[in-house]
Amino acid sequence: MTDTRQIDGVTDAAAARAAAARLAARHGVPALERARLAATLGARLRQCLAEGGTWRLTLGVRGADSGGGALHAVLEPSPDASSAGEGTRWETTVPLPAADRPGGTGTGTGTGDSDSDSDSDSDSDSDSDMVPGDDPAALSQALMSADADTALVLDRLAEQEALVAFHRDELHQTNQGVLALHAELDAAGRAQREAFAAERRARNEAENARRRLTFLADASAVLNTSLNHGEIVRRLPELLVPRYAAEVGIWLFDEEDDPHHPMTRPAATVRAARTGRPQYAADHPGGLRSVDDLPPSVLHPDRPLLCVPLLTHRAPLGVLTLSPPGERWDPDDAVMLIELTRRAGIAIDNARRFEHNRDIAETLQRALLTELPTTPGLSLAARYLPATHGMNIGGDWYDAFHRPDGSLITVIGDVTGHGLHAAVMMSQLRTALRAYAVDDGSPGLLLTRLHKFLHRLQPNLYATAVIARFHPDESTLTWAAAGHPPPVLRLPDGRVRTLDAKPGAMLGIPLEQEIADHTEQVAPGSTLTLYTDGLVERRAEGIDPGIERLSAALGSFGPAELDTDLEGAADRILKPLLSDSERDDDVCLLLCHLQG
Repeated sequence: MTDTRQIDGVTDAAAARAAAARLAARHGVPALERARLAATLGARLRQCLAEGGTWRLTLGVRGADSGGGALHAVLEPSPDASSAGEGTRWETTVPLPAADRPGGTGTGTGTGDSDSDSDSDSDSDSDSDMVPGDDPAALSQALMSADADTALVLDRLAEQEALVAFHRDELHQTNQGVLALHAELDAAGRAQREAFAAERRARNEAENARRRLTFLADASAVLNTSLNHGEIVRRLPELLVPRYAAEVGIWLFDEEDDPHHPMTRPAATVRAARTGRPQYAADHPGGLRSVDDLPPSVLHPDRPLLCVPLLTHRAPLGVLTLSPPGERWDPDDAVMLIELTRRAGIAIDNARRFEHNRDIAETLQRALLTELPTTPGLSLAARYLPATHGMNIGGDWYDAFHRPDGSLITVIGDVTGHGLHAAVMMSQLRTALRAYAVDDGSPGLLLTRLHKFLHRLQPNLYATAVIARFHPDESTLTWAAAGHPPPVLRLPDGRVRTLDAKPGAMLGIPLEQEIADHTEQVAPGSTLTLYTDGLVERRAEGIDPGIERLSAALGSFGPAELDTDLEGAADRILKPLLSDSERDDDVCLLLCHLQG
């Protein structure tokens, strides 16, 4: 169907616009599309009126009978008008719903017979869609129909606006939720980062604390292993430099006269010595716990100084002065250094007290080890070496003296323990033996009396001993042993025998015993060796291999060597047996040689 209109003025344009809307409604075009068609066509018609001339609008429907047709509109200058405009041809196409036909069930408002391409149907359709421009009532009705479409569009627009507003609110709420979630995630991220940072700091602090405690424990062990205060003073700077200090100075109060120590000292060092409190001298506060801040030292203005007194239970020993390895100390490192200085002071004090007691004990023991007597036809040589570990002074002793009958008593013994107590008990046993030997008595009887004496005097103290008696008018040797390593006898021909006859038990044990005598025939050129266990005993192998080495050393001498140089022979015996410079026990050796 086709509807063609001539447009010369506003009334024709309004009628043409209304006809296009009615045709679209008749064929079921939705209101929104009808309104869009009417608005677009109206704008185009206004443009045509502004240009002037006569225009032709052709409206038609194509393919409506087969479903899915389209409404086609063409606006162009009229070809048969003498004053036709020179405007541009305009056309548009509006798709029709597939189920919407004339007289069908579409959404349009138009009604009529079924669509047909016949002339009669075309004429009737044209007549029904015709809006005369000179009929105000028909034109008004067409405009009202257009307003109804506009109202439907406005209603639909309102619905869409409400829907848009609803979705806008939902989007706003979603955005707010997303923003809140982002804020929570950001806060959670910050909290997690702070937790990780705190964990790293805690782990670093724990590792630093472990490192300080390990160093403190190791350094304390190093300082306490030595009982020589000079060794401790030497090791202390080696432990601290360069890890915890760039320089270390040690001022001991009783070494003021030492020319190797400076007489001019920083004021902070002197103040630490007077007050007994650590001092920090620098051009900035140290912020160290329990440490007094002082101005920088005049002697060392370019570096901070930490001066810590070496305190003991009795009185300060001196002051330790340190300069930091960097610009300043970590406060925890300073606390550790103060604690290490305190332990060093105690270690130095203990070493000095030990050295003092050792000197007393060694002096006492040296005084008790008297010179050996001179006996015709019998040479004596003795050696005593203190232990190199521990107290150094033990209960090893030897003695030789004449009895009223002209015989010579030689004895060697060992009191359990070390130190002053062992040295004192050794002196008491020596004195008691000399007193008992005034009366006539064999070596076994003398040991039996010493056993009873020691058990009554010191029930918890024990000793071992060997006594040998030489008589100038006899060619026999009488000896007795109580828990002591056996004597070794070298015969004139170089053979060596161990006198291992059954000995008595240790002196002082809670046991009644009568120690027996043993007799050996000796000829000129024989050598009797008495010794303590420190000479032959080693932890890893026991005493028997040591006795074998001693026997081998004795058998290596010729008769002339022992006759002429018994003192040198004693040194040559000790050398292979004491190859190690470190000894855990005292060593005592007594050689008795019958001149050949």
